[in-house]
Amino acid sequence: MPLRHWLAALLVVLLWGLNFVVIKFGVDEFPPLLLGALRFAMVAFPAILFIPRPVISLRLLLLFGLTLCFGQFAFLFSAIALGMPAGLASLVLQSQAFFSVLIAAILLNEKVRVHSIIAMIVAAVGLCVIEMGADLAQPVPLFAFFLTLCAAFSWGCGNIVIKKAGPAVNMFSLLTWGAVFPVFPFLLASWLIEGPQAISHSLATLSWTGVGSLMYLAYAASFVGYYLWGRLLAQHPVSLVTPMSLMIPVIGLLSAELVLHEKLSSVQWLGSLVVVLGLAINIFGGRLLRVPARLARRKKGIRVPGATDKGR
Repeated sequence: MPLRHWLAALLVVLLWGLNFVVIKFGVDEFPPLLLGALRFAMVAFPAILFIPRPVISLRLLLLFGLTLCFGQFAFLFSAIALGMPAGLASLVLQSQAFFSVLIAAILLNEKVRVHSIIAMIVAAVGLCVIEMGADLAQPVPLFAFFLTLCAAFSWGCGNIVIKKAGPAVNMFSLLTWGAVFPVFPFLLASWLIEGPQAISHSLATLSWTGVGSLMYLAYAASFVGYYLWGRLLAQHPVSLVTPMSLMIPVIGLLSAELVLHEKLSSVQWLGSLVVVLGLAINIFGGRLLRVPARLARRKKGIRVPGATDKGR
């Protein structure tokens, strides 16, 4: 992969890793559901006037908007607003990889491979360790933790929708047009749950921090991040690009500690490392399990001289 493509991959990882700190700033300025409505309104408009609609059914487009866009970020923004540490949210959200495997097995009859089962068990242990260590340094409200898992589940559902859409779908146009559908549900939920007074107050007291958070979430994390990631996946093997995503929670944890001063206990760091190990097993485990078989085939291919050979 050329150096400029490695740099592009690092930029995406950096944008998505810092995303969680920006979300924390955003939910301090806006009610979380209103933040979601404003973010996706900015993603969708006026871009849909210039970007063609993806060549998929309206049903899949609606499902994409309601799962990956509305479900994921309604739960994630609410979780961080309710006290979920931004750094840990970046890590727990990566459990979407395991939800994707389970949902694909149930809905698409895809086989769950041995290394994926091992990875899920390892990551689940890590998540339990993180929650167990919550009282030692960084408090993690149980309900906020649960909402983050719900966000990961919604992301997993969105991944299945993308898979059903097919490899030829344009991710940039899918993201733009898919962003249309969550705007109204976000606005309705914000009006009913957060109330018109909270909405009007946050808009009346709008600060540059709020504007900057929205700009980052809508344009940097969404447009720039997904555009570059989609180009990389189109030009290089998935096995080369996707391991870079392991750096997202690392950047999320470090940036939250540096910017937000979130301090994790040694137990929480241990749990975080276990979760990253589980993610690594999920990505690399299949190749590692194939190594013994390859070595065995190579040994069979080596001809050992016998008695007849010596007599020649």
